[in-house]
Amino acid sequence: QDQGYVHLDGGLASPDGRCRSFDARAAGTIFGSGVGVVVLKRLEDALEAGDVIRAVILGSAINNDGSVKVSYTAPSVEGQALAIANAQAVAGVDPRTIQYVEAHGTATSLGDPIEVTALTKVFREGTEERGFCALGSVKSNLGHLDAAAGVAGLIKTTLALEHREIPPSLHYETPNPAIDFEASPFFVNARLTPWPAGHEGPRRAGVSSFGVGGTNAHAVLEEAPQRPAGDPEERGQVLVLSAASAEALEGRIGDLASHLSAHPELDAADVAWTLQTGRTVLGHRASAVLDRGEDPAVLTEAARWSRAVDDDAPRDRPVAFLFSGQGSQHLFMAQGLYQGEGVFREALDEVLAALAPHLDRDLAGLLFPAEGERAAARELLYRTRYTQPALFAVEHALAQLWQSWGVSPAAVLGHSIGQYAAAVTAGVFDLADAARLVAVRGRLMDELPAGSMVAVPLAEEELLRRLPPELDLAAVNEAERCVVAGPTPAVEAFVESLRADRIAARALHTSHAFHSAMMEPILEAFTAEVAKVPLRAPELPMVSDSTGTWATPAELTDPAYWARHLRR
Repeated sequence: QDQGYVHLDGGLASPDGRCRSFDARAAGTIFGSGVGVVVLKRLEDALEAGDVIRAVILGSAINNDGSVKVSYTAPSVEGQALAIANAQAVAGVDPRTIQYVEAHGTATSLGDPIEVTALTKVFREGTEERGFCALGSVKSNLGHLDAAAGVAGLIKTTLALEHREIPPSLHYETPNPAIDFEASPFFVNARLTPWPAGHEGPRRAGVSSFGVGGTNAHAVLEEAPQRPAGDPEERGQVLVLSAASAEALEGRIGDLASHLSAHPELDAADVAWTLQTGRTVLGHRASAVLDRGEDPAVLTEAARWSRAVDDDAPRDRPVAFLFSGQGSQHLFMAQGLYQGEGVFREALDEVLAALAPHLDRDLAGLLFPAEGERAAARELLYRTRYTQPALFAVEHALAQLWQSWGVSPAAVLGHSIGQYAAAVTAGVFDLADAARLVAVRGRLMDELPAGSMVAVPLAEEELLRRLPPELDLAAVNEAERCVVAGPTPAVEAFVESLRADRIAARALHTSHAFHSAMMEPILEAFTAEVAKVPLRAPELPMVSDSTGTWATPAELTDPAYWARHLRR
């Protein structure tokens, strides 16, 4: 700031360009200019989204006592105390658990004593302890930022909670004689101080900001909750390197270890992402895991690295995407990717939004349930009406993530419900239409009578010779691994007959007899639903999981194909 100011005796401005909050020499503040921005989000939403949380605002309060102050510029003990007490009440905290207060701290002869008096009045409602809570003011660093003064204090306190250190309040040497610190809960923190954990819980702080017209605001902050174990910043990072020769690769390993040791401020997750996505892949390759907080010097150990040579491998090998079917679902499916990969998170959020109008429950709450809701979520996730949308959502997001990494499919195929994610990837459906069909498909199936499915280790021909007429061959997964479906009593009787011949069948975790005659009552209704959707010829080759051969454009654009796919 290039301009100065004129000091007037008895005014608000400091006579020497120093803001000495709570000091005996305090004679006024200095004025600066600034802007502060914070991003606010409900805690449960931020946790669910895997956002970086720097602090939690437990509660806040605001009032105005301008009509009862003795003068325009004079602060009021009662007004300030009421705002602070209300904020603590909203936050539901005991003042004994607050270890730091970011004070308004204008360093005026009248303002500082009144502020400490108001704070003491509130804290004395909960404790008689002395000298346990640090005081400071960012005005000693930046000056008074006018309308941005409050957010500056909020940002400072947030960073202090995040780094677990209390910054010094500058220019403080001798206590203001008008403030009885020894009889109060407070002391002025004049040096950078480690912030130990609270005796009765997490670190907590208060932030005050008072306006000259009588507006009093106070907020109670708490350190961010511990990140879940799957959070990318809490787990190890995979570092990958490649070079044109073995000698060059060893040199790159040494260079990386030296660089990371010399720059401890680098985020290992950022380094890992850059190495994985921003480097040309050469023939001699190595990878290692660096755990959080681990000394990068360990990367010089040869045993830390896995090595591979791919010098002569063709660079244009085609890749196919295979999307799995029902039975692979589980709680917290892909949660690590949702927390750590922005592309995956955006894609999953998009498909969940497309599914939401067609479901009666929040699918995200079933995939990533809260602590006390896991048993109920697990039960619901195995209901077909939710299983199929959940798998479709995760599989679509995976495809988007792989393609963002430069892995593009030369062909796609899906197993049962997985065929819908394959079809979206191939361009047969758009996302919104596929989401509606998947939700309708799951609901129609869920409304059918229950049935059972079992995996049988027999070849198709042998199995068909043994199969009773009330059961169906639902899938041929391998040369000698098939799936049988039908009414539960008939399936159980068939399993017993196999057991008598020492053939071990394995029950599948499904609620219905998919791809069997038990699906026939819904074929007409589902065909009509598919007929409402524009179907396009695939942009990629697509395998029909009904026949095991390439699906033709005529098949994939025929609503009857998708109904037969449900039955066969």
